[in-house]
Amino acid sequence: MHPPSPAAAAMDFSQNSLFGYMEDLQELTIIERPVRRSLKTPEEIERLTVDEDLSDIERAVYLLSAGQDIQGTSVVANLPFLMRQNPAETLRRVLPKVREALHVAGVEMQLTAAVSFLTILQDESVSVHTYAHSFLQVILLHLEHRDAGVSNAWLETLLSVIEVLPKDTLRHEILNPLVSKAQLSQTVQSRLVSCKILGKLTNKFDALAIKREILPLVKSLCQDVEYEVRSCMCRQLENIAQGIGTELTKSVVLPELIELSRDEGSSVRLAAFETLVNLLDIFDTDDRSQTILPVVKSFCEKSFKADESILISLSFHLGKLCHGLYGIFTPDQHLRFLEFYKKLCTLGLQQENGHNENQIPPQILEQEKKYISVRKNCAYNFPAMIVFVDPKNFHMELYSTFFCLCHDPEVPVRYTIAICFYEVSKLLNSGVYLIHKELITLLQDESLEVLDALIDHLPEILELMSTGGETSVQENKLSSLPDLVPALTAAEQRAAASLKWRTHEKLLQKYACLPQVISSDQIYYRFLQRMFTIMMTNNVLPVQKAASRTLCIFLRYNRKQEQRHEVIQKLIEQLGQGKSYWNRLRFLDTCEFIIEIFSKSFFCKYFFLPAIELTHDPVANVRMKLCYLLPKVKSTLKIPADKHLLQQLEMCVRKLLCQEKDKDVLAIVKRTVLELDRMEMSMDAEQLEKEKQQNDGRPMSDKTFEKKRRDSKTPTSLPKNIAISVPGSSATPSTSKEIKKSKLIRSQSFNNQAFHAKYGNLDKCTTSKSSTAAYTPSVSGLSKTSMISLTDDSFRTRNTNSAPSSFSSNTSLPSTSRGTGNSVDPKSSGSKDTQPRKATLKSRKSNP
Repeated sequence: MHPPSPAAAAMDFSQNSLFGYMEDLQELTIIERPVRRSLKTPEEIERLTVDEDLSDIERAVYLLSAGQDIQGTSVVANLPFLMRQNPAETLRRVLPKVREALHVAGVEMQLTAAVSFLTILQDESVSVHTYAHSFLQVILLHLEHRDAGVSNAWLETLLSVIEVLPKDTLRHEILNPLVSKAQLSQTVQSRLVSCKILGKLTNKFDALAIKREILPLVKSLCQDVEYEVRSCMCRQLENIAQGIGTELTKSVVLPELIELSRDEGSSVRLAAFETLVNLLDIFDTDDRSQTILPVVKSFCEKSFKADESILISLSFHLGKLCHGLYGIFTPDQHLRFLEFYKKLCTLGLQQENGHNENQIPPQILEQEKKYISVRKNCAYNFPAMIVFVDPKNFHMELYSTFFCLCHDPEVPVRYTIAICFYEVSKLLNSGVYLIHKELITLLQDESLEVLDALIDHLPEILELMSTGGETSVQENKLSSLPDLVPALTAAEQRAAASLKWRTHEKLLQKYACLPQVISSDQIYYRFLQRMFTIMMTNNVLPVQKAASRTLCIFLRYNRKQEQRHEVIQKLIEQLGQGKSYWNRLRFLDTCEFIIEIFSKSFFCKYFFLPAIELTHDPVANVRMKLCYLLPKVKSTLKIPADKHLLQQLEMCVRKLLCQEKDKDVLAIVKRTVLELDRMEMSMDAEQLEKEKQQNDGRPMSDKTFEKKRRDSKTPTSLPKNIAISVPGSSATPSTSKEIKKSKLIRSQSFNNQAFHAKYGNLDKCTTSKSSTAAYTPSVSGLSKTSMISLTDDSFRTRNTNSAPSSFSSNTSLPSTSRGTGNSVDPKSSGSKDTQPRKATLKSRKSNP
């Protein structure tokens, strides 16, 4: 049986079909109902309308008096602005209305008011005295709001206010009322607020005042009948101890902590333990060994029988505990504590089962999550445990634990140990070779989060790996990490295949350290081609740029001329002369990195002419990017050795200025011309002196030049290749003539463009055929006279359009000109490969 045709289906008006249509219509009606209900009636709109002629203050007063709740909340949120604009009127007219509104306000307005009051304090719109007089009582009034969130918001504001209030105000307005608020007759919420305020007040009074006025309240709250209050007060004892000093801490705070550590409430015992750990530095050795150590020991022994939250806290504070009690443990206690740590590192792993997660009871799943948190905290504290056992004993005591953490089935644990890997490597020093395999394991981890955490310090780790072992540096560089290169390449491929391009970008940036770790041949055969592939095929611009910069660094440290020349050739042919404008843009990025990383002479020899040749590019976006790069290109030139390159640069700029049709590119060209004209040229002192001697008809030997430099009357002798500013009278006569001649030519070329001293008008350019013939050589003529070769400073002519698919050792560098033989390919006028576009610089547009 054939299915009915679409026409038949459309004409099916059976009873079932009609019921189906009616149900669909009902659903649409239900969907539209909330929309109709959300519309305001004319009466509601009238009530929400405010006269536009009212001032900000008058509008605020009106809305607080007669407006709806949402309008009042808006006024309260705008209160800091009103205080900055007109503080006197705001305090006189608006703030009283805010006080009245807060008495009956809902949660949203209360929370907004707490934030606004804090913002006013931080903005310092009024003096502290005025703030305390106007706002403090409002804050104190709402501290005990029935909603816990509102109460906490006002409390946070009050704690910030306490920081700036003077002592007298604190004593009269806060401390004195606190005596009654902390009594057992008050609510639990009131006593909890009192605990936090007392912890903050101790930093504002001297030790004597604290002992007389605050400590009695603290003791009372530590003995409160509610475990919540005892726990809250216990956590404030750290702040109180810092305010009263060591002696009072030992005599008053420590006994309270010891008593609270034996409390029946687990949260109270946990708060006491954490406070003791945080105060370890205050107590001396006797207190630690005789008083604190027994408490810690008992706490650890009972932790496995208690709630898992105790284990989470204990595992988190292990590092600080080890540091504070270091040197106090007996050998037996040291061993027992170490075994306790190892047990925590594998907590929950012994309960492996093959059940599906959906079949596991919720309480078991929750317990496993807590065990994962414990192991994660153990990984976080692993560097501290290395110090605890001494790095020399790492292999015997902790290597197996480290192995388990690196192979933990849960990603958070492996992620944390990957973050700590660099610290572990530094601590092991010469024993870093012990964890080579774990480095490879983490590099090959299936989770990109783990890889991302590891590569943050990958250069430092690899440096330690290559130099920190017991064998020599050279031997390590070649043989101590046999699995490193495959692991690195596999990690890059996993990052490239994922959607996490930032991890891929970071990894490529970190690969710049590889020349210090592995041989140049390994880099050439395993990484260079991959960098080219990423530059030409990846769709993420930051990733492409990272690959480009790393490739330049690889090239910088490659000492084999044949390999170097092949890389240079491929850069020019496949990027600089590539068919896709996107590749040509990446070539300009590469040129910028080469200027940054290599010497000026290297750039001038190989990349100067191919770069400026892109002034003839048919895609406006490429020409625009080149214009931004031209100042850096010019900075690589030295006079007089690079006179011919300077002339080529000026020709290209003049041609852009006279023939550019794209208005956006032309605007950038004009700005670039001004910047280029202001730039000072670097000068080669030795070459200048030789040319001067030749112009005088006397050849000069190197010895003569050295003697002339020593006998010079200048205060200091000029080193070779010294940078000298062109403008001024300090240049040699011949150089001055060259400079004047160059400036004269430039001024003549701009004569018909009204290019006056203030650079006022560059909008019109001569279109005369004679001036074009005089100052703008043809593209083909420039191509024939500006070639580069592998053996000298100029390129050889080569008329070819084909780029090699792989590195070739018997091919020479291509011509600097893409020339007349390179017709505009469809990929030069297509999206990335078919339409020319201006990428991020301007809208899609091209001038072939």
